[in-house]
Amino acid sequence: MRCLSDRRCGVLRTIPSAVLAVAVLSACGCSDARIPPPPETRVGLVVDTLHGVAIPDPYRWLEDTHGPEIPPWVEAQNAYAEQILGNPPVRAWLEGRLREMTDRDDVGSPQQAGDYEYFTLRRKGEPATAIYRRPAPAEGDTTEIDPTGEYEKVLDPLEWSPDGTTSLGMISFSEDGKLLLYNVRDGGPDEYAVRLRDLERGEDLPDHLPPALYSGVAFTGDGSGFYYTRRSRDPDEGTRVLLHRIGADMATDVVLFGEGYGPSTYLDVREVQDGRNLLYAVRHGWASSELYIQDREGGTVRTIVNDADARFYHQVHDGQLYMRTNLGADNNRLMAVPLATPERGNWREVIPEAEDVMENFTFIGDRIYVTYLHDASNLIRVFDMDGTPAGEVEVPPLHSASIRGGEPGFALLTLSSLLSPTTVWRVNLETGERTVEEPPEPEWDNTDFTVSQVWRTSKDGTRAPMFLVHRRDIELNGENPTLLTGYGGFYVARKPRFSTTAALWLEMGGVYAMATLRGGSEYGESWHRAGMLENKQHVFDDFISAAEWLVGNGYTSPEHLAIQGGSNGGLLVGAALTQRPELFRAVVCSNPDLDILRFPWHHEANSPPAMLEYGDASIPEQFEAIRQYSPLQNVREGTAYPAVFFSTGALDTRVPPQGARKMAAHLQAVSTSGYPVILDYSFRAGHAGGRTVSDRIRLSAMQLTFLVEQLGMEVTPD
Repeated sequence: MRCLSDRRCGVLRTIPSAVLAVAVLSACGCSDARIPPPPETRVGLVVDTLHGVAIPDPYRWLEDTHGPEIPPWVEAQNAYAEQILGNPPVRAWLEGRLREMTDRDDVGSPQQAGDYEYFTLRRKGEPATAIYRRPAPAEGDTTEIDPTGEYEKVLDPLEWSPDGTTSLGMISFSEDGKLLLYNVRDGGPDEYAVRLRDLERGEDLPDHLPPALYSGVAFTGDGSGFYYTRRSRDPDEGTRVLLHRIGADMATDVVLFGEGYGPSTYLDVREVQDGRNLLYAVRHGWASSELYIQDREGGTVRTIVNDADARFYHQVHDGQLYMRTNLGADNNRLMAVPLATPERGNWREVIPEAEDVMENFTFIGDRIYVTYLHDASNLIRVFDMDGTPAGEVEVPPLHSASIRGGEPGFALLTLSSLLSPTTVWRVNLETGERTVEEPPEPEWDNTDFTVSQVWRTSKDGTRAPMFLVHRRDIELNGENPTLLTGYGGFYVARKPRFSTTAALWLEMGGVYAMATLRGGSEYGESWHRAGMLENKQHVFDDFISAAEWLVGNGYTSPEHLAIQGGSNGGLLVGAALTQRPELFRAVVCSNPDLDILRFPWHHEANSPPAMLEYGDASIPEQFEAIRQYSPLQNVREGTAYPAVFFSTGALDTRVPPQGARKMAAHLQAVSTSGYPVILDYSFRAGHAGGRTVSDRIRLSAMQLTFLVEQLGMEVTPD
């Protein structure tokens, strides 16, 4: 690979290797290593005044996703990205390696309905997933679905979109197996349509829901209709639970619940007690929730809880409601509530709070299996139904784990780590004996690598861990190409799961680091709240402390350090590159939240619940904190910024894509480093998809090629 972007200097290092040779190029001394200039972007300055503060916005016109100037501007940006990256041998190798690891037969979990077993299937090389069926296996028949087999195709999205960017999925089957509710997503928006199919006649019925934000779509127990929750970004519409009777005019659907709840609220509904009751769950962002129960449709709605600043995640088992909650327990505890008398005085603590965070629970046989977070990895403990400890399910260190019931006497244990692809084990619950139910995919040789967990201290003295993965024979010379990632928000735990991107980075000789940050769930609700709203800056400080630790401990240097993040993680790396531009050499920023200050006004493409985490700039008390960290507003003239690779799509209706467009233009205009700022943009992609497997492979290969070039890595496939 030749030196930096225009590749005219002709320097090429050859390095011997048994499998893959990697080295870090020092400065080659080339006098002609400048990058070509980015496309021209016109300035159309708009100045807003928020709470008495003038906020300049030089690229406001780029907010108009559907404007006539956007397509030619995007075309120029995509061409520029290709010009910067070119087609070096490493890019072709990466595409091939990614195809080997990710483009494989994919069979979804089968569901039996009536006389058939339904499943989704995408065969290797196909652009989209279709729905198939086969005759339901006889009792005791464990014959697995053969991806190469011939099955009856029920629905094929390629009939609607030959390019493979339209997707579909099974939602719910009627009790008699004759009807299917399924979703259709056109490209990558969060919105999707819901259709009703007569499986006997092989055709859709007139009953349907147009594209919108839905959840909780499910048939009534008697199959006469279906429930659904519709959420709008319009404050005048809010969020409502509705009931549709099959065959009736959709305009006559009955609102069952939700009056008074706005766009920032999630609602869900389910039948319990064999349809005798409806259970309504209300979630306000990621910090608090409510629960209600109703005696059938139209009956009395009784409150289970609506007066606590806490979360309640629930399941109904054997006629009793169980809730995992942080009410009175920062690390969560498990409560049991009788559905007939759900008042607070009748709640019973089943499993108390522990030192580790209770992440999930499930019932298998006559026991409760609880998954815990211990320093961002999983443990699984077993309890009798009265909460008495009854042992553990062994989980290897530094692994993610989940467990679910299988056939009587057995469970299915799913394990993954930064070095081990996902594997599903069949566990004999009496003997503990394990056999592989689903082998690891993809197969990957981790022999030469090691994973560890280290601790560092953030700006305010808070200690936090970080996962490190690298070759066993690493030399701490401060020159190792290093990729640091994180998330830090929405009560999401970043656990050690296998990543093909990380695996390829390791194969190329890089160090991979994943930082635990406040805002997640790793250390309870106080850890979450320490990284939200006015405390959001703690997340960025935690991430910067991870970068400083890597440099200070000899793993790398700013010239060899890259950061990567998507969605809320895109905000993370966007804030890091604007706050500490000298600390990083390259940034990969995907589907990012970058214009948090204007987030409340991006009504067509935002997620109102997200403002309960980030804050709302229309509120004076939250405005100042947002102004201090919102990446777009903190780009400064005359600053040497790292090289940046943005990617997003026009159909992202969760994270406004205009933020990436504007920030790419702004950095291209003001950065003095001479490093490239590029944007890969799709008119079909969004947060929820819209890219085919081939396009995802193309984009991942581009991003990794970008990092290889910017960190000066020499990769010689053998």
